[in-house]
This record gives sequence, structure tokens and C-alpha cells, in this order.
Amino acid sequence: MGLQIIKPDTRIDFIGFRKIAFILSAVLVLAGLGSLLAKGGPQYGIDFAGGMIVQIKVQEDIELSQLKGALEQTELPGLVVQTLGMADDHEYLIRTSSSDIPSQQVRTMLADALAGPLGEGGYQIQRLEMVGPKVGADLRAHALEALFYAVLIIAVYISGRFEQRWTAAAIMAAALGGSIYGIGLFGVDMGWLIVMAMLITVALCWYLKLNYALGAVVALIHDVTITVGVFSILGKEFDLTIIAALLTIIGYSLNDTIIVFDRIRENTRAQQDPRRFRSIINESINQTLSRTLMTSLTTLMVVACLFVLGGSVIHDFALALLIGIGVGTYSSIFVASPILLGFGPSIVAEGEGQA
Repeated sequence: MGLQIIKPDTRIDFIGFRKIAFILSAVLVLAGLGSLLAKGGPQYGIDFAGGMIVQIKVQEDIELSQLKGALEQTELPGLVVQTLGMADDHEYLIRTSSSDIPSQQVRTMLADALAGPLGEGGYQIQRLEMVGPKVGADLRAHALEALFYAVLIIAVYISGRFEQRWTAAAIMAAALGGSIYGIGLFGVDMGWLIVMAMLITVALCWYLKLNYALGAVVALIHDVTITVGVFSILGKEFDLTIIAALLTIIGYSLNDTIIVFDRIRENTRAQQDPRRFRSIINESINQTLSRTLMTSLTTLMVVACLFVLGGSVIHDFALALLIGIGVGTYSSIFVASPILLGFGPSIVAEGEGQA
């Protein structure tokens, strides 16, 4: 007999909690957006804003606070010092937001600062990398594009393959592509362009009655917005590793939502009674609840180990995954499914869906 943490005859009225869930989601989303507005947007790391990374290896044990104190005399802007790898590796990562100081001058400044606590030859600079502002802006634009196209392709895939409505999916993709191209001609900033693209995607899903895709896309936007908002509230930086975490969260959340939606679709076809749609959604969530919880808990255990033992380099990456996986599991039950209830099961017009 397999492991079961939820009894087969469980009958929890998840849809009955939707108003409380919507209020909770609204509070989290607004708190995150408020933090982003108050701070003038995300706090970009060196990858996106430009700057310099220096990796050093020291010969003897030294407290991180002592090393930070010694490096503060360099007065390099945005200075951040982190441990790298295990404690016995004696390696540290030094970041500065300055990209207009010659690398040789930075080496000299670091040498003067480290000579005190470590002595001559007590350390070795293993890596010194600089990212210019132009390169950082290009990386930021490409990262935002990756997030947008991930959500767009997901919407098209669900509309076409999951709902068997390839014609509507093609119309949505063409309309969205044309809208984004037209708005882009006005030189709109990439960040705002992505926001408008997301809103247009949601509007097209609603207009074309792609209800499953609408629920999934809104849940994905909900998950990413809350994760970004929590990072803004905590004062965490956004770099390429966080974008990788957000793309991972999108994939995880989508998989969770599709499992629930697929069971809803099967039960809807079996019962053929749209008046029982609320009961069908509740039954479907209860039927998949054990799998959802087992998948989420085992994934969270792995990510929690990365968060605690993985070191400072992947600490923020693991934190983003912890937040995203928790929110993604919640949204597949309390956000995507209630939205589907609000708009009803997709109605396939005669002649459509003959893929």
C-alpha cells in the first residue's frame, strides 16, 4: 500500500475559502507592489546594473566581519562581501556597483586594504570580472523577455493542447505579437512593455474565453509578483540567478496547476453537468491533494537543504524557490481554480478543436 497523507474520502470545501484566499493574495501582491514603488523598482545586482566581482582566497581563518571592516576603507560603492563555498575553502566574493574604476586600480585598493589583517601574500585574487552598464541593461532586457515569452508560450500551449483550441490560441499569439510590436515602436521601456504584455495576455484569454489558460496565467503572474515583492521587502538584489529561480517557479507552478485542471476537465466531461461545476472543482482538488502535498513537501525539503547548507552564493536562489514553490502550490488551489469557477468551463465552438 502506497504512502497516503490524505484519506481518499476527504471532502474539503476549498472553493468555500476563495474569498479569504483572494483577500490574502491581494494583501501580499499590494504589499510587494507598494515596496517596489517606494524603492523605485527592483534592486538590481551587478549582473543587471553593472559593477565588479572579485573572488579572493585567504591563507588563514578570518572572521567575515573583520574582512568587511578592512575592505570598508576602500570606499568602493555598493560593497558586498560574502563567503564562497565551505568554511574550509577560505574563499570570499567581493562585489561593488562601480564599473568606471580601472580594474588595476581596484586591485591596488584591495591590496592596500587586505595587507593589514592578512599580511603580504596572505591572500590571492582568483577572479576579477567587470560588467558594464550597457551589458547589464542588455542582460536585464533579455531576462525580462525570457519571463514574458515563458508565460506567453504557456498560455498558447494550454489553450491549444490542453483545451483543444488551436485556432483561438493562434489568434491570441498573433494579436499579442502585433500589439507588443506596435507598442515597442514608441520606445517603451522593456519593464513596462512586459507589464502591458501580461495585461494584454490576460485580456485576450478573457475575450477569447480561454478560461483554463486565463486561470493558469493569472496564477503565474500572482506567483512571480509575490516572489518579487517579498524580495523587494527584504531588500534582496535581483540578478541572473533570481531570474533562473523565477523561471523555475513558473514551470513548477504551471505543472501543479495543470494536474488540478486536468482532473477538473476529466470530471467535467464525465459528469456533463455545468451546474455542479463548483462541486466538480472541489472533488478534483481533493482527488489530487495528496499528490500535490507530497510533491510540494519533498521539493521544499530539498530546497530548504540548499537554503541552509548551500552557502551564500545560492542562498537567494534557494530563498526565491522556497517562496515560489509555497506560493505556487497555494495558487494552483486557491487562485487558479476559483478563477476557473468564476468564468466556467471552456465552451468549444462547433468545428473548433479538431486538431
